[in-house]
Amino acid sequence: MSKLTHIDAQGQAHMVDVSAKGSTERSATAEAFVRMTPATLALIAENKIAKGDVLATARIAGIMAAKKTSELIPLCHPLNITSVTVDCKLVDDEESCGVHISATAKVVGVTGVEMEALTAASVAALTIYDMVKAVERGIVISDVRLVSKEGGKSGVYSAPAPIRAARRTAPPIARKPKASEVPMDGGSARFSVKDHNARREAFRRFMTAHGLTAHAWAKDAGLSVGVIYSFLHGRTPSLSKSEEEKLASSAKVEIDDLYRA
Repeated sequence: MSKLTHIDAQGQAHMVDVSAKGSTERSATAEAFVRMTPATLALIAENKIAKGDVLATARIAGIMAAKKTSELIPLCHPLNITSVTVDCKLVDDEESCGVHISATAKVVGVTGVEMEALTAASVAALTIYDMVKAVERGIVISDVRLVSKEGGKSGVYSAPAPIRAARRTAPPIARKPKASEVPMDGGSARFSVKDHNARREAFRRFMTAHGLTAHAWAKDAGLSVGVIYSFLHGRTPSLSKSEEEKLASSAKVEIDDLYRA
């Protein structure tokens, strides 16, 4: 087991003396996940949060935080960081719903930038919470960890693949069908509940098979991303004919192909 570098011979915390070390190129990448409900994620995707552009603000906050790491974390050395990038990706699949944050910091120096990357990811996640807490206070920040680092005496480190446990904060919200979805004769809606679920799962498989994300596909089709989210999570029983036509046209397939098993 490696010796703890921030503890001296008397067991007291101290700043490590790095004056004898040579400068090398170093980099580190960290990640975090901000779990939320599909409804909140849709508001972020559509830029409908009252405070403004959530992802842009989180990226700026993460970059600023990386540069302030030595002022926030005791015993960290001030570093002349050469680069900080923060990426925020909307995630909505069978296991996860929220924002995945990846932060990378680089430096030419005598000590590593792991804490700068971790601080950037953490503060970006906290900023997302602050931006949307008025909509959902039960948001969970998780999976903050170092993904990889390069440079320095210890060389290269790569974390094992993340374990994506089920993160959904709420089951799909049931909704009564709109009047337009119920036939005038009082019979069943356009499809039975079983058919709705089967078509929804087929639609989800189509997206996966074609590498389609809800946000990018909806934007290309000229629709609100909430149209896709609402259908996938059962808040609306089916897509309208017009919505199906736009999505099929964007994906360059026939409408029936959207639901083909």
